[in-house]
Amino acid sequence: MQHIFEHGTNGRTLLLLHGTGGTERDLIGLAKKIDENANILSVRGNVLENGMPRFFRRVAEGVFDMEDLFFRTKELHDFVQQASVDYQFDHNQIIAIGYSNGANIAGSLLFHHEKSLRAAILHHPMVPNRDAQIPSLQHVDVWIGAGTNDFMCPAQESEQLEQMLKAHGANVETAWFHDGHQLTMPEVQAAKAWYTGIFK
Repeated sequence: MQHIFEHGTNGRTLLLLHGTGGTERDLIGLAKKIDENANILSVRGNVLENGMPRFFRRVAEGVFDMEDLFFRTKELHDFVQQASVDYQFDHNQIIAIGYSNGANIAGSLLFHHEKSLRAAILHHPMVPNRDAQIPSLQHVDVWIGAGTNDFMCPAQESEQLEQMLKAHGANVETAWFHDGHQLTMPEVQAAKAWYTGIFK
């Protein structure tokens, strides 16, 4: 998968997953605000929708192509595991930072691949799969950033995702912002505050 890797100094790796139409460069500035000393592994989605990169196909807005989601989630999981060997980072210290489509595939990693992530920051995610056999998420920390006026991601999506993650042992915090689907600086600052509290 097309990607950027930058070595850090503290042993953690931030897995960056862009939104629809983004690239592997989109979230690097955000990642450095969250943890300037972590490794960065920023990945570009392998699917194109009207020329825009995504991590998996959708049938319509808000309706996922489940077969492709399963395939692309495994593809991303396998890529990250191989990257941990190639770049020699700890695969038990991977923290995903995803926005929109990227947050959805990060959620899918949690739902389908046990111990794939140590933690996740999910900006405006949806429930990736309501029928998943979700593995144990004990010792996994998740922060969800949600918008009360998000036309693409209704409030009940974030609420249900939180409930499903908690039901399988994850420690979840959801922060609400009176904005739409965009990623705002107050949301980034709140994610940083949460992250700093988890990784003191």
